[in-house]
Amino acid sequence: MNSVVPTDGARRRTGWHRLPVSAVQYLTRDAVAVTLDVAAPLRDTFAHRPGEHVVVRHHRAGEELRRSYSVCPPPEDPGALRLVIKKGAPDGFGAYALTRLAQGDRLELSAPTGAFTLPERPGAHHVLIAGGSGITPLAAMAAGALRTDPTCRVLLVHSVPTAADALLADELALLKDAFVDRFTVLHVLTREGRPPLGGRIGAAGLPRLLAALDTRPGPDTTFALCGPAGLVATVRQALTDAGADPALVRSELFALGDDPPTPPAAGTPPTPPVAGPPPVPGAPRTPEGTRVTALYDGHRRVVTAGPRDPALLDALLRDHPDVPYACREGICGSCRAKVLTGEVATGPQYALDAGQLAAGYTLTCRARPLGAEVTVDFDA
Repeated sequence: MNSVVPTDGARRRTGWHRLPVSAVQYLTRDAVAVTLDVAAPLRDTFAHRPGEHVVVRHHRAGEELRRSYSVCPPPEDPGALRLVIKKGAPDGFGAYALTRLAQGDRLELSAPTGAFTLPERPGAHHVLIAGGSGITPLAAMAAGALRTDPTCRVLLVHSVPTAADALLADELALLKDAFVDRFTVLHVLTREGRPPLGGRIGAAGLPRLLAALDTRPGPDTTFALCGPAGLVATVRQALTDAGADPALVRSELFALGDDPPTPPAAGTPPTPPVAGPPPVPGAPRTPEGTRVTALYDGHRRVVTAGPRDPALLDALLRDHPDVPYACREGICGSCRAKVLTGEVATGPQYALDAGQLAAGYTLTCRARPLGAEVTVDFDA
């Protein structure tokens, strides 16, 4: 399968596609790798960059579940559309995938999307720090960087409770064999050993861990972090304290957990209004109803957002259930849209960086309208 990603204008990030399952591989007691078969007409649609994710839409007993999963191809087939799915709630999609999903079944997926990618810096030293399931996008990033930049180096640190919990350990060992001089992988076991090579990765232990691995922040060192909120926030702050350039530290969460980071792990605090063209002078800041125009999948939809709607997404979903979203917690970025006209206030979110916010993007699950009319474009 061709893994070259077309330009942004050549594919849409909205819409749904039913793809057959070509393989199911059990990785650990609570995780499974699912490979999807992509027919030739959809290969451009499902071409992907390392770090991108898809949304899976699943129906059960009249209820719709949406979950986002990073695309994590195996080392021997970097263009494959493979998802690593971990069991969560007993009645969630992960449990279904682990116990019932089989070859020949079909899953409903969105096209790959996301901005969690490594910067293009030839010869860089990429330091990737994962917690638990956060390994899935970082494993893809490591393989992609090593294959496309023969001058780069990659260090991958994976924090897991025990060795038995280390997803993709065998595949990472094969990657190490293929790039023995440029790739280092280390598993930090939180329930075994002592810091810096064991125990939880904390603010005090991280500098010692990096020093032991001969790694320090610098202009040629990039960082990518993925895992639970507490880990990502701790590591980000420790790197900032050690002198890392915030522009070279990228992150993604897979769950907020019980202790959301402050500021958000994407490096952006609760944000000021995001605007398209300036709103009409005198437009009401707390309107009784806002006319919302949404562009997605090549169509134009119009709804009215009322004062009781928590966010734009809630108003849209009443009449248009196909509007893109997944987590509804400001984490995955699946409901990202660009504000073309009007103005919105974006609450706490963890998916958009300062550059995307400055360019006019918002998360509709966290955006409230501030005027009489707002237009957002999910296809942008």
